[in-house]
Amino acid sequence: MKIIFKIRMLETKLKLFFIFVVLIFISACSMQIGKKKPNIIIVFADDLGYGDLQCYNPESKIPTPNLNSLAEEGIRFTDAHTSAAVCTPSRYSLLTGRYCWRSRLKRGVLSGYSATLIEKDIPTIGHLLQDNGYHTTIIGKWHLGVDWVWKNRIDSGGGLKHIPEREDIDYSEPVLSGAKEAGFDYSYILPGSLDMGPYTYLENNRVVDVPSEDFEAVGFPKYIRKGHISKSFSHEKALAHLTTKVVKHIRVQSKKSNPFFLYFPLTAPHKPVIPSKKFKGKSGLGDYGDFVMQIDWVVGEVKKAVKSAGIEEETIIMVSSDNGSFMYRLNPDRPDHTDDPTIQGYRAENHKANGNLRGTKADIYEGGHRVPFIFHWKGANLNIKEIDQTVCLTDVLATIADIVNADLNKEKAQDSYSFAPLLHGNDRYRPAVVHHSARGHFALRDGKWKLIFSTGSGGRAKPRGKAFAKPYQLYDMENDPAETVNLAEKFPEIVEKLELELEKIRKSN
Repeated sequence: MKIIFKIRMLETKLKLFFIFVVLIFISACSMQIGKKKPNIIIVFADDLGYGDLQCYNPESKIPTPNLNSLAEEGIRFTDAHTSAAVCTPSRYSLLTGRYCWRSRLKRGVLSGYSATLIEKDIPTIGHLLQDNGYHTTIIGKWHLGVDWVWKNRIDSGGGLKHIPEREDIDYSEPVLSGAKEAGFDYSYILPGSLDMGPYTYLENNRVVDVPSEDFEAVGFPKYIRKGHISKSFSHEKALAHLTTKVVKHIRVQSKKSNPFFLYFPLTAPHKPVIPSKKFKGKSGLGDYGDFVMQIDWVVGEVKKAVKSAGIEEETIIMVSSDNGSFMYRLNPDRPDHTDDPTIQGYRAENHKANGNLRGTKADIYEGGHRVPFIFHWKGANLNIKEIDQTVCLTDVLATIADIVNADLNKEKAQDSYSFAPLLHGNDRYRPAVVHHSARGHFALRDGKWKLIFSTGSGGRAKPRGKAFAKPYQLYDMENDPAETVNLAEKFPEIVEKLELELEKIRKSN
């Protein structure tokens, strides 16, 4: 009996040992899978509103099937915000994880002739991923300043009125600082915006085609500013041209052994609103609606390229916008503003580009900075479909650092807080979010409360108000997302609490 008992004991120990070995093997395999770093693609639209997409605004008549599908397969953030209500500061914050008012740019945007905004000692998403084995690329709109080689220097620090003569810049020389210095191994960029010169492309800090002509300004509804232009440059073909380059890049990089990061900032639907012939007249809402349809096509092309390359499971695709829609305000006294069929998409009775949110691009109100944000990662098997917690796009940097298990320089990226726990249905800590308008007005969002430190919009909507002039505006975003009832007088203790909170954040640089 003792011998049989010992044999059985030995069998049991062997079985346990075998199970233990198998578990270690499975665990090791899981760890290896977890260590495989995903490709990361960020598609960053230009002036795309919260209400432009059907997956955010069921009343939208603009067909957006590719974005709808991406949202259905991925995660839709319903309370995501850019750090500012205009282009340049939002782009700075996305890449650096810092509020732009910590930089030299306290209000407004740069021009295509402005000097580099991102400081030399500030790491970006590009730098972080380069340090972790990624090939990093930007193809699209830059709008963060480049250091041109000047023959006759002008004040290139900022502003849209500083337009030099062509002879003032040596376009034949590579720029002294640009996307390369911001952490991108390969870059193909439009220096400013599609409505501001110079109208040319820079590839790896060199002008592709030297601007040899002067472009005269074009008025509404196209609206293009005066600037230098290359003979080969086409405003109408810009978005399609950039998309072709992106698709080719995905195809090439998918065959490489190391993961890649692709930042694809679009030129649409920002003015000039000039959709390709393929989309002209398709939406029934004029050029604006057609341009949004083209954005949807662009996202579809990116997704298709990822799928055909066989890397869909291991690729993260994020889609968002740099601020709310500009939604041009029509002037009833101008016949061309009321009868032109190309501008029907601007009419609030036809389409609400910012949904039911108050304000537009540039404003401190929600329409200025609450944006669509879709996170898609097929291979991660994320079960969450919608996230309603407040996030800021400064948080993308810390989230990427979490996903690829990289060290984040929190001292430099002090306004970035990872939302990775939210992707798995967990809570996470994030201090209040600071909003910033085009004119440099502040607001603070903490939980359901939003305090605007201004008597107006701080942007385009009237009254524009004065920054830090009272009475302030306090809104309950949980029950009043349209910001219709000012509760500042009713809850003075909340106002005081948020005042102290903003001051603490502003001094934390």
